Amino acid sequence: MGMLDWREKSSAVLLQGGVIGPDERLPWPQTAVMGVQHVVAMFGATVLAPILMGFEPNIAILMSGIGTLIFFVVTGGKVPSYLGSSFAFIGVVIAASAYAGKGPNPNIGVALGGITACGVAYTLIGAIVQAVGTGWIERLMPPVVTGAVVAVIGLNLASLPIKNMAASNFDSWMQVVTFVSVALVAVMTRGMLQRLLILAGLLVATVIYALLTNGLGLGKPVDLSGIFNAAWLGAPIFTAPVFSTNAVLLIAPVAIILVAENLGHIKAVTAMTGKNLDPYLGRAFMGDGIATIISGSAGGTGVTTYAENIGVMAATKIYSTAVFVVAGLIAVVLGFSPKFGALIQAIPLPVMGGVSIVVFGLIAVAGARIWVDSKVDFSDNKNLLVAAITLVLGTGDFTLKFGQFALGGIGTATFGAILLHALLNRAPRQPAKS
Repeated sequence: MGMLDWREKSSAVLLQGGVIGPDERLPWPQTAVMGVQHVVAMFGATVLAPILMGFEPNIAILMSGIGTLIFFVVTGGKVPSYLGSSFAFIGVVIAASAYAGKGPNPNIGVALGGITACGVAYTLIGAIVQAVGTGWIERLMPPVVTGAVVAVIGLNLASLPIKNMAASNFDSWMQVVTFVSVALVAVMTRGMLQRLLILAGLLVATVIYALLTNGLGLGKPVDLSGIFNAAWLGAPIFTAPVFSTNAVLLIAPVAIILVAENLGHIKAVTAMTGKNLDPYLGRAFMGDGIATIISGSAGGTGVTTYAENIGVMAATKIYSTAVFVVAGLIAVVLGFSPKFGALIQAIPLPVMGGVSIVVFGLIAVAGARIWVDSKVDFSDNKNLLVAAITLVLGTGDFTLKFGQFALGGIGTATFGAILLHALLNRAPRQPAKS
């Protein structure tokens, strides 16, 4: 089977609650709509990361699209994944470029040099993994570890919507309205509409939000002026990297975090699809690494496989890589359209927050599902402690500093789970006291 010849499945499959695998696709019109849903899911975070670092958001969108297409080609179209701006770079980029936190970053060049170097390191790690095979991954990451790491990816992000996306009590209630809307679409509808639960719930909640704010004056009104003022077409502002040893030494080690994230994501997608994607792990790292090099050399952020999009796959059970080709192409077009960027940025923050609560929660549950499907024995103290410690490290965002380099919650949880499991595996087994 070639890279672009997906087996077409009819929409009837969805009505019967069926699954669309990575090498299958729905008819193109439905595939396109699913692609739009994935673009909406990744948009908030992919635009937020560059804003926090003083980068140009439109380049980040453009590079997320190009990166996703590169990833598709490098993995031979076998791994369903979207590449968006990585938050792992924010701390080190701010440190390396001494960014003040508002407006364009005047020292963006040195940060881009570091991001590009990180991409090179990441690509080399991928090449090594591809060369030596992936048997060692199975030994290092049995289901108890994988499940905990996947759950942590969702739980670590949980505070984002709750702390940062609800400024007032009204906003918090709007988040409730949003996740209830998504849940009702998921349970009450059938077929294609049910698979578009994120998009449909978001639209319903945005309309309710507009009625309550613009109509009844209850909260911050929806502001459409940005959409009217933005141009339909406009080239983003590209910037070239500048290589400084200090910035490279600070930013390149982020490759370790990206490896941890990508590993967790691929394990999550493997668990959902029932297809073993481990053989493509080296290629996935290389695809992500090459995409980060290209993004960094044009003025974009480093990229990583995206938890938001994995959450959408968990909800829709559509794993077709065709959807990600469409999403990538849409993002490339949008990178040249300031108007679309303005449209997405006009979506009220509490509504985005409510959607995020659903998406991150779905990833956390995907981790628990790995334990259930693999029948992990929690009467064994080793499994119990690996899972318990990992969950709290990740959820609490436990951070360890090595000089200037900080390993945040997802990184400490991933490596903590692997090392703890390896350590406890050497000890003689003892049954848990009941």
